[in-house]
Amino acid sequence: MFDPWRSSHAAEPRYADIVLLDAAIYTLNPAQPWAEALAMAGGRLCALGEAAAVRPWIGPDTRVLSLGGRFVMPGLHDMHTHPDLGLAAKYDDDLKIGLEDPTPEQVKAAILDYAATHPEAPWIHGSYFVRYTFRQAGLTPGRAWLDDFMPDRPVAILDRMWGTMMVNSKALALAGIDRHTPDPRNGYMERDPLTGEPTGLMIDGAYAMIHAAMPPTPVSVLRQAYQEGLHYQTARGVTATKYVHVCEQRLAALKQLDDAGQLSLRVEAAISWQDDIFPVKRRWELLGGERHYYASSRLNANAVKFHFDGTVEPRSSFLLEPWENGDAWRGKINLTPEHLRHMLIDMDRRGIRVIAHCTGDGASDLFLDAVAATRRANGNSGVRHQCAHSTILHDANLARFAELDVIAEFSPAAWYPSRFTSGARAGYGPERLSRAYNLRGVLDAGGIAVFGTDFPVASIDPWVALETLVTRQNPWEPGEERFGTSITLEEALRVATLNGAYAMGLEAETGSLEPGKSADLIVLDHNPFTREVRGNLHRTRIEMSFLEGQPVYDRAGELAAAGLTATWQGEPPRL
Repeated sequence: MFDPWRSSHAAEPRYADIVLLDAAIYTLNPAQPWAEALAMAGGRLCALGEAAAVRPWIGPDTRVLSLGGRFVMPGLHDMHTHPDLGLAAKYDDDLKIGLEDPTPEQVKAAILDYAATHPEAPWIHGSYFVRYTFRQAGLTPGRAWLDDFMPDRPVAILDRMWGTMMVNSKALALAGIDRHTPDPRNGYMERDPLTGEPTGLMIDGAYAMIHAAMPPTPVSVLRQAYQEGLHYQTARGVTATKYVHVCEQRLAALKQLDDAGQLSLRVEAAISWQDDIFPVKRRWELLGGERHYYASSRLNANAVKFHFDGTVEPRSSFLLEPWENGDAWRGKINLTPEHLRHMLIDMDRRGIRVIAHCTGDGASDLFLDAVAATRRANGNSGVRHQCAHSTILHDANLARFAELDVIAEFSPAAWYPSRFTSGARAGYGPERLSRAYNLRGVLDAGGIAVFGTDFPVASIDPWVALETLVTRQNPWEPGEERFGTSITLEEALRVATLNGAYAMGLEAETGSLEPGKSADLIVLDHNPFTREVRGNLHRTRIEMSFLEGQPVYDRAGELAAAGLTATWQGEPPRL
């Protein structure tokens, strides 16, 4: 692995390290949309165009690959995901129910089976349950339901959207929680309306109190989880990503992978601003400057992430109008508007990006208000803050993303008709659901929209997200039903490349294929413009990937045959 760093007076390369010929290269550069050959040297693209223009870059040591007309494009940008949360259980031997929409009986069976096979485990901790299957079964999730069959060992089970943890009485006792325990500012406990006793449903930041009573996830486990996530994302064409909600152990794991040459993506790691999921013991040291210790060409920790509101299942998304349950409940915000405004102004001055989880239209409204106050206080600092999920947006806010230079990030958990859409997401009500995930509206208003898989809430496969973003239809089931307004394939590829680079402040470095930019590119097994998108785009296979001109993925050994060693080889791991 060579160092791709450049300085002001470094000599320009005479010959290319790698040349790709006979390709259909989709550059995302409007001045030169297509090319048939490219050359990379010193980690950069030094030439693109017809083969005759690239051949002079071929020297005695240049590796030349003929692609037989295959499709080449910039690498994808997944702007919100959590491989640690989705994969750590595999290496920490936690409970993993493994079903998309498990029934209460299936959750119970999984807990009992885990308890029987792990008699020494101090906690029965894992995922997932979903509230709407309990509603369908006429049951109420919580401590009483768990205590009925597991009273003596602590149980803590997360819901699919990571907005709720269900715990039993033993878990509450070990965490020192009872009716006298106050709710944290960034979450709450559902309680019995008469006694005030916690029901065992911990919402948003409240379940960090349970995690605080558990041993922290070891760095070795986190390293394995990130390693598998990096392998999978790279093998599916991702070259840049944001891992949101990190702590000191997670940064240590990422740095170990970086130092070992296995960080095959550009990673922006966002430090948890509050204990939304797990405790962060060295938060202020990290934000005060310790974050720079982790910096490299592939890793930075110059961002913070927090849950500004909740999720649809517990009705904790913060809405502009009351939920449709007959009272004035509008959900909950987990920072006061004053806290948010002061924090944003301070982080903006420090050059730290703020990523705010906003599922309700009231939450995104307040977040954009706070960014507006920040722009008035600081001017346009160049720091692009990010509205995460952007599930329900008020129409009047669509143009504000462009006006305030805020990134609108959308997650694909329900971009298409599914049981999840009709079950969990339907809680928003038909009017709100009709304008959910309005990526089309942000683009039409001139804003920058990006996508984040939000794994493990949804599939980490970016091509599933891209197909359903284009079609807004179910890729696997017949029928013409659509959920939301689609965008074109060209727009989706721009969202996943140049827009993602812009969201990381790297649009001059990556996101399109242009001479002088980093050689971050992928080779596909087909040209997506020549096939029907529905049913096909999610099947896309990546043949090879390059990051900073270095091979990071080699599916079939073509790079190895040319004397090049990629970070990852073979088929993607099964997640």
